[in-house]
Amino acid sequence: MERPGATTMRGNPLTLIGPELKPGDTAPEFTVIDGGLKPVTLKDTGNQVRIISVVPSLDTPVCDAQTKRFNEEAAKLPGVDILTVSMDLPFAQKRWCGAFGVDKVRMLSDHREGSFGANYGTLIKDLRIESRAIFVIDQNNTIRHAEYVKEVADFPNYEAALSAAKNALAARA
Repeated sequence: MERPGATTMRGNPLTLIGPELKPGDTAPEFTVIDGGLKPVTLKDTGNQVRIISVVPSLDTPVCDAQTKRFNEEAAKLPGVDILTVSMDLPFAQKRWCGAFGVDKVRMLSDHREGSFGANYGTLIKDLRIESRAIFVIDQNNTIRHAEYVKEVADFPNYEAALSAAKNALAARA
């Protein structure tokens, strides 16, 4: 499924591949790789509340800031795992994290298969990178929050994602 014009970069329309997920949908399966080059699936991310922060490339200012922000928030959210998904190679993700002391966010690379992007509707067909998006998934793998940022260079709504994660935690208790 293609969604032409679903996102823009500097105002230029781009096509996203995959569905537009909404709260209440079941989180789709995916296979990405971690820093040790091991496959990671949805099941492997556990059965707790998860925030999945999707970024085009860590080596850009907005992606850098977004990942650092969620790394800071992770310390304030016990019981919530925060994952960052990008097309960056695992080596680049590891280098970036080391350079900036990012150690609370789990970095995952979709570069091998693009299955996360295709299944979550974040794969930019024109560039084969991820668009900017945030998903909150509860312990039952139900999407509690989904935000596809229209302009790739814009920041996501951090407060909405953090609020959804807190609400999912409270519902579990």
